[in-house]
Amino acid sequence: MTTGKQSVKDSRKCIDTPYKDLYIYYLDGRLKSNHKIFYDHFIGNWQEDEFSFLFFSKPSPKEVEKILRSNPGSALLEEFHMTYDQWQGAKIVPFKIGRFHIIPPWEKQSNRTDPSAKDLTVLLDPGVVFGNGLHTTTQDCLKALEMVFLRENIASALDLGTGTGLLSLAVSLLGGKSTLAVDFNFLAANTALRNVRLNGLENTILVAQGRAEDFIDSPSDLMIANIHYDVMKQLITSQGFLEKKWFILSGLLRSQAKDLRFKLSRLPVNIIKEWKRDGIWHTLLAKKG
Repeated sequence: MTTGKQSVKDSRKCIDTPYKDLYIYYLDGRLKSNHKIFYDHFIGNWQEDEFSFLFFSKPSPKEVEKILRSNPGSALLEEFHMTYDQWQGAKIVPFKIGRFHIIPPWEKQSNRTDPSAKDLTVLLDPGVVFGNGLHTTTQDCLKALEMVFLRENIASALDLGTGTGLLSLAVSLLGGKSTLAVDFNFLAANTALRNVRLNGLENTILVAQGRAEDFIDSPSDLMIANIHYDVMKQLITSQGFLEKKWFILSGLLRSQAKDLRFKLSRLPVNIIKEWKRDGIWHTLLAKKG
């Protein structure tokens, strides 16, 4: 995995059918940045801190053994077998949030018919990345986006912690001309790129892999951050933060939202609306005053 700023090249073809079974190998250690895995049944490598999760579509103990031999210091901690639906937490089916009609690409064409004239159709293949659109924070971000575009034409956006790229896709469909979608995790960035291509939005969305903090100074009208609060705290103290007009800040627990409201009150930023879900998750829509 490469950790600097970089654009992302797609490494998998778009799939026509959903994944059936997942075979997940949990490793202690990160793979070498130049280590490439070319097995047909390899889905991806999710790296978190000093650990790696290797995803395959069929049992792959021999392949994992070879990978470990090529990466001294790594060790297999656990292995799991589950269905794709179990990994995602539910069966991935078409659903609507506001004007957005979110559809997995493996659904039959008949399931995509008869959208209303106001519907905005998003093809979304979450792969094995979290961000299928079902989480409350993602849904509230989509509602916040609709509210922003009703008030003002947004030419450019910065989507930090893009995950599957869903919010960047939504920006473009609402009329955004230029969006930079960033994720530190290479597998997430690669998944976002695949979804950009599925929707034919390569001309309006650029996907990059890197740290959110390294991209905060990128010029944009709107900043979206559905991201760890430890990162968000750094973002709002950056010089580039107040160069934006609008802010959608999400993924916040109750105490974090309270702390963020206080921090924003000391800046020329006005909170327009706050969404609270289940007494747990909070999303803020704010504008520079």
